[in-house]
Amino acid sequence: MGKAYVVGVGMTKFEKPETRDWQYWDMAKEAGTAALADAGIPYARVEQAAVGYCFQASTAGQRAVYELGLSGIPVYNLNNNCATGSTALMTARQFVEGGIADCVLALGFEKMSRGALGGGSGAGDFKTSPVARHYGIMAAGHGFEASPPTAQIFGNAAREHMERYGTTEVQLAAVGAKNHQHSANNPNAQFQDVYTVDEILAAKTVHRPLTKLQCSPTSDGAAAALVVSERFVDAHGLRDRAVEIAGQAMTTDTEESFASGSCIDAVGRPMSRAAARQAFERSGLGIEDVDVIELHDCFSINELLTYEALGMCEEGASGKLVESGATTYGGRWVVNPSGGLISKGHPLGATGLAQAAELVWQLRGEAGARQVAGARVGLAHNIGLGGAAVVTLLRKA
Repeated sequence: MGKAYVVGVGMTKFEKPETRDWQYWDMAKEAGTAALADAGIPYARVEQAAVGYCFQASTAGQRAVYELGLSGIPVYNLNNNCATGSTALMTARQFVEGGIADCVLALGFEKMSRGALGGGSGAGDFKTSPVARHYGIMAAGHGFEASPPTAQIFGNAAREHMERYGTTEVQLAAVGAKNHQHSANNPNAQFQDVYTVDEILAAKTVHRPLTKLQCSPTSDGAAAALVVSERFVDAHGLRDRAVEIAGQAMTTDTEESFASGSCIDAVGRPMSRAAARQAFERSGLGIEDVDVIELHDCFSINELLTYEALGMCEEGASGKLVESGATTYGGRWVVNPSGGLISKGHPLGATGLAQAAELVWQLRGEAGARQVAGARVGLAHNIGLGGAAVVTLLRKA
């Protein structure tokens, strides 16, 4: 099996829905054009396209890609909830590693509506929802309150973590404070405001203990990555631009997700742990080799759960880890230098590819004021309730 490299990345600024006059194909064109320009490769060289989104109509991938060119290539439309962007990246990687294509565009976008994200139930019938089992676990243990469903299930995971391990509201708020601080240096982020822990605690409660400044917003935006073979890298003199996908794995829910009756497991810590283990095994790398991490902080508690799943600390010790400063500049890792989902924004189909873009810039030394000094290995973690978890290890070629 051959190697796969990212040689070009691009993204739009992530925007609050309904604030910019654009359609999804406009944002896709902007991100895709940027990725191609970053690589110095014309669209005519792209052989296949893997396109991710959640809220647009069937074949929206074609409508978006047609803005880049009408070359007749296969376009695959992908939807894996919040893990959609990394699913597109993984699909592109598999095409390249398997020898099916030498140059594949991974593209993700979302045009969303204002307000809190629903629970995935469409018209509200949780009996037929793909996430009915997950919310059933929550309802059995915590009941169902009149707060946004996604915030509710993650908020209840936070309550369990606090009860089980002594995690504090201050530690949860420290995640939000860190990521808002990081986003101040990211011109592509939806928010660039900096908040103290006290200000985050004082913000409006969405579902106790989570306040608004610990929750990712709905967003519009797109991101893209050009994935190519080693043969393509060498033929086009792209070695200096190339970042290797050193290891990648996707997992879905197993019995462990539901057997405990815990929201911590239902929202995906077991999936994340398994995906990380597989990605590390395939790459020959470990968490000790990683310098910079973009992880799925849809809510502050999920950043803490992911620390534990990635092996950054013992189970239950993640609150102390963030409080110690180990996950920001000057610490052991820099986590979410982009601002993460909480502050950069979360257009579902674009998120996983925006994570990859940030890591490529970091590993090339192109991240400007956000640059993590000496970064050589990056890790992306993208998870979707329903469920899918993708962990990707990137290494400068």
